[in-house]
Amino acid sequence: MTGKELKNYWNPYLYDQSHSFVSEYGKSLIEFLNPKEGERILDLGCGTGDLTMKLAELGATVIGIDQSENMILQAQNKYPDIKFDIQDATDLQFEDMFDGVFSNATLHWVKPPKKALECIYTGLKTGGRFVAEFGGKGNVQTITSEIIKEIKKENIEFSYSNFPWYYPSIGDYTTLMESVGFRVTFAQHYDRPTPLDGEEGLKNWIRMFGNQLFEGINERQKEEIISRVEASLKPVLFDGEKWLADYKRIRVIGIKE
Repeated sequence: MTGKELKNYWNPYLYDQSHSFVSEYGKSLIEFLNPKEGERILDLGCGTGDLTMKLAELGATVIGIDQSENMILQAQNKYPDIKFDIQDATDLQFEDMFDGVFSNATLHWVKPPKKALECIYTGLKTGGRFVAEFGGKGNVQTITSEIIKEIKKENIEFSYSNFPWYYPSIGDYTTLMESVGFRVTFAQHYDRPTPLDGEEGLKNWIRMFGNQLFEGINERQKEEIISRVEASLKPVLFDGEKWLADYKRIRVIGIKE
């Protein structure tokens, strides 16, 4: 998938309608940031802007950035009074500008991770803080392992270059943070079983977030594989009313010294 395709394959309407849990869980992360009136905050990976708006409501001057043009257009339509911009987390154009950088459910998409951390560090003022949550080691492993198994059953060789995520351990990520200059003041890795909306919840999740796993597979085969994954995981992840995805999250706070 090319950079241009990555910037445009997100469906912001499906994201808002069926995956609002992303922003809902992110609200508690704002308490870790604890933004003050008048502070300048960067919302890195803002999606369609819901958490950016929450930060603005708390009195911060906020800029929301995302690599996806589709997401940024949706954010601008929803919240025209907030500044949004299309930027890549590994090529940020900010220096000594922000009191805080906030990032929810984004950094597991960003490679190379150290380059993003260098950009975040550069964009912060001295004493500024970086507060983030994203997928950690073992995140959605039950789902992705089953998808890969079913792809291989089709006699299709799965290329791990199609695995789009970076799910580090706390040790790996905090070591990277320290290597670029951050003082790590908080790090947590925790299980967060996450409800997916409706009986189609797992299928919708795969279609929204897992498309890259099916690179080079035609649409008919893809849908057959997804149906088999659903059937196989129903006894494991469906509780009779809703799907529960096996999320494992990392939360970190770092200070620029």
